[in-house]
Amino acid sequence: MASLSSTPSMEEEKEGSVSVQQSNPQSQHIAASSSTMDLPSNPSWFTPKRLLFIFCVVNMINYLDRGTIASNGVNGKKRTCDDKGICKSGSGIQGDFDLTNFQDGLLSSAFMVGLLVSSPVFASLAKSHNPFRLIGVGLSVFTLATAGCGAAPSFWFIAICRMLVGVGEASFISLAAPFIDDNAPVSQKTAWLAVFYMCIPTGIALGYVYGGLVGEHLNWRYAFWGEALLMFPFAVFGFVVKPLQLKGFSSVESKKALTPMETVSTVTDVADSDASKVKGPILVGGDGISADELNKTSKSLDIHNILNRLSQFGKDMKVLLVDKVYVVNVLGYVAYTFVLGAYGYWGPKAGYNIYHMKSADMLFGGITVVCGIFGTIAGGFILDRMSATINHAFILLSGATFLGAISCFSAFCLRNLYGFLVLFAVGELLLFAAQAPVNFVCLHCVKPSLRPLAMAMSTVSIHIFGDVPSSPLFGVVQDHINNWKTTTLMLTSIFFLAAGFWFIGIFLPSVDKSNDENETQVSPNPMVDTKTLPDGNGDKGPAEVQGSNFRPPC
Repeated sequence: MASLSSTPSMEEEKEGSVSVQQSNPQSQHIAASSSTMDLPSNPSWFTPKRLLFIFCVVNMINYLDRGTIASNGVNGKKRTCDDKGICKSGSGIQGDFDLTNFQDGLLSSAFMVGLLVSSPVFASLAKSHNPFRLIGVGLSVFTLATAGCGAAPSFWFIAICRMLVGVGEASFISLAAPFIDDNAPVSQKTAWLAVFYMCIPTGIALGYVYGGLVGEHLNWRYAFWGEALLMFPFAVFGFVVKPLQLKGFSSVESKKALTPMETVSTVTDVADSDASKVKGPILVGGDGISADELNKTSKSLDIHNILNRLSQFGKDMKVLLVDKVYVVNVLGYVAYTFVLGAYGYWGPKAGYNIYHMKSADMLFGGITVVCGIFGTIAGGFILDRMSATINHAFILLSGATFLGAISCFSAFCLRNLYGFLVLFAVGELLLFAAQAPVNFVCLHCVKPSLRPLAMAMSTVSIHIFGDVPSSPLFGVVQDHINNWKTTTLMLTSIFFLAAGFWFIGIFLPSVDKSNDENETQVSPNPMVDTKTLPDGNGDKGPAEVQGSNFRPPC
């Protein structure tokens, strides 16, 4: 009995290959297509700047939605009654569905659940499906979900739709940055990432304005329908155009084409030998395999395929968790996001109570938007000027965050409002300079095929351990000590922790793996375990199986 690991002689290999080509001419076409499947040509619509523009617009629409639902015009206020029994009608989502503050907060949590659960799922699916098409799927879900929010008849309906909005956004968050990194000019990679991430504060700010105007002049439902109309062309675009290929992933469409071709090949050979007219078992390679056995084998392969993908996900996660550069980078990002998340929620209220600002919302919002745009772009261009490497990224991250932390800490120590505004603006400008470099490290410290998962798990981590728990924890501390300045200073000091993590990264041995061409690109569909094949095919060596015109699916 031949072993599967045995190697046939060169003469046998030659003879076997010649016989296969004669008996199955389609194998030549398969071999030709498989030899070029890792070298896909760029589609006619594609230029790097056009891709960046499209992705920036989509990213802005995503964050426009976040600003829209938080705006007073859309979120609204609940119905209130005074001691005399005079009631004021509510407005927006909260007023229409008569929501408590807790229920209103659940809408934000529902979005996060969809986003955090789906991000690693889309990242894993990228190994078996074209990543560009997955973005199209996500944008389609986003379009339908936002339209559903506008038509929602009840609280639970809109809560489910908000969860689906998170699912739709998850595919884009995980996969867009690797595409930009692949196609950006070498000398401007971080600058392009900076332009992409600049759309976050811009989109949120536009969402506040858009939601307020639409909610005030029309109805909050029209705001969501408008979002759906804005995203619809991009969802269609993701399906109708020829997709791009992502570095580190072989052509999924070519791989998928092999299996049906091989099936047709086997059936054709059987038909040519008139075996298809014979009742009973179909003869494959001289051994009888019934249709029932083939179905059982197919089901077992499906189960094996699912288990294989779960196993591969576990292996990929292990690679990320033992990568010191990746872990240190994400830990710093978590601490950094922890503070920014609480700033976003509590900042205006803290400013009002400490400095008695009359228009705290406008001041904090304006500073955050302006500094977010210019700081993010500046961080990307500075890193490119320094020569974009992981080590230089950590130097910029730790330095900018440390100086930004000092500036913000000093700002809250001042009693003068104008001094506070100047120092806080400088601090925000320095802090936002970290946006592009931190994502650059995530993309370049792992092999190309792990980039979607690295981005997904980074997103999951900064939300679960960062901005999601920071706001309620800040509230707990403030309730306990009842001093806005002290609580805000305690929160700001966590920026120093982020700078410390990134400072450690400077001394870690780091290798840019984004151009690792030695990575083995394996099809996500597992090779058939020939031992499970009935009627003795599992006992045949490679030459014998090849001679029988049977090949496992790629």
